[in-house]
Amino acid sequence: MTTPVALNFELLSDGSSHDNLRLRLGPYRHTSDSYYLAIDDSPTASTDLKTDLARLLEQWRSQVDELKGTGGTAYLPYDFSDQCTAWLRVSSADGHNAEVQAGWSRIEGWSFMPSDYLATAREVADFVPEADARIECSLEALSRSIATNAETFTAPSA
Repeated sequence: MTTPVALNFELLSDGSSHDNLRLRLGPYRHTSDSYYLAIDDSPTASTDLKTDLARLLEQWRSQVDELKGTGGTAYLPYDFSDQCTAWLRVSSADGHNAEVQAGWSRIEGWSFMPSDYLATAREVADFVPEADARIECSLEALSRSIATNAETFTAPSA
């Protein structure tokens, strides 16, 4: 039996595009806006916030899966703001285990589209970690956790 990964990205309310997302990473909590997801007009974006959040997490999972076996570092965005962005830095030295650290970059949230952020993720060079915002887990468990999290946005409402 594997230990659950202490990472969750959730929609608090879909009635407003401000203060309606929350990232939980271990004891760390961060509330952000979905505004830049709502105005994303790229061909891969939808008009449904939950679909866009699932797409964002699918991109996260794809990046995490690329680290399996080889290791490396991936950046996963979770807060798109006017003057900066918040990212999860996933680092793996051995292609099996990972450290996940929340932090910030001066890359502006308006400078790229959340539905297709990969090129920008490769440019994160000024990552500043948040204190006490990190966990350790396996890449496999992290990938499964992200997939399960994405399903919460695509599951039919009761």
